[in-house]
Amino acid sequence: MNRATKIAAVSIVVGVAVFALKYVAWLMTGSVALYSDALESIVNVAAAIGALAAIHYAAQPPDAEHPYGHHKAEYFSAAFEGAMIMLAAFFIFREAWPVLFAPRAIDWDDPGLLVNVAAGVINAAWGSWLIRSGRKLASPALEADGHHLWADVYTSIGVLGGVFLAAVTGFYLLDPLLAMAMAAHILFSGFKLVKASTDGLMDAAPDEETMKKLRNVIAAHAKGAIEMHDLKARRAGSALFVDFHLVVPADMTVNAAHAICDRIETGLEAAFDEDVHASIHVEPEHEREGRRNGAI
Repeated sequence: MNRATKIAAVSIVVGVAVFALKYVAWLMTGSVALYSDALESIVNVAAAIGALAAIHYAAQPPDAEHPYGHHKAEYFSAAFEGAMIMLAAFFIFREAWPVLFAPRAIDWDDPGLLVNVAAGVINAAWGSWLIRSGRKLASPALEADGHHLWADVYTSIGVLGGVFLAAVTGFYLLDPLLAMAMAAHILFSGFKLVKASTDGLMDAAPDEETMKKLRNVIAAHAKGAIEMHDLKARRAGSALFVDFHLVVPADMTVNAAHAICDRIETGLEAAFDEDVHASIHVEPEHEREGRRNGAI
C-alpha cells in the first residue's frame, strides 16, 4: 500500500468521526443548519471511499489494455465527489424549505454547538494535511478531498455564526435561510470539482507556469539541438505527459540525437516531483523552414 492510499484510508475514518460529531450536534440542537452541515459530512465519507478506490486503481502499473497506465482514475473520483456534493445541496434545500414556515427555537449556550466546533477543528486540520499531501504526491483525488473539507470548514463557521445570531436575537428564521445559503455554496463547490475533473479527463493543458518550466528545462539540456517546437503537455493524475519536436543538424548521427533526448528526459524527471513521460520527435534541420520562435 503506497502513501497516498494510506492517507485516503485514514480519510474514511476521519470522515466517519466528523459525521458522528455533527450528527450528535444536530440531535442536541435541532438546528436545520447543523443538519445540513452533518449531511455534507456524509458526502465527505462517500468521497473518501471513492478517493481510496481511485488512488488504489490509479497506482496499478500499465497493462495490455491500458498501456499508458491508470492515472486518470483519480479524476473519476473527483467527479464523483462533485456529483455527491450537488446531491447533498438538493437534500439540504428539501430539509430547509418547510422550516422557513415553522422556525425552531435554538439556545445559544446549547452544548451541541461546541460539539460542532470540535468537528470543524478536526476537518480543518485534516483538510490542510490532505492538500499538502496531495500536492506533494501529485494526487488530484487527495487534493480535491482536502479542498472539499476546507469548504466544509468555512461552511461550518458560517453555520455556527448564523445559529448563534438566531439564538441570541430570537430571529430563528436565520436558521433555514442560512441552510439554504449553504446549499447554494455547496452546489457551486460541487460544480467546480466536476469542472476540474472534466478538464483532467479532457487532457487540458497545465498552467502557464508549468509550461514555462518545461521550456526552460528542455532548453537547459538540449545543447547541440537547433530548436524545439510544438510543445504539448497534459496531466493524468500523478503523471505528466510531454511531447514536442526537436530539430537537430541534418548531419547529426542518430546516436548523438539520442543522447540529447536522454539528457532532456533525465532533466525533466529531476525537475518535476511527479512521473514525467516525454515523447520527443527528432527532425533534421531543413524541417525548421518557415517556423519562428522555436529556437532553444
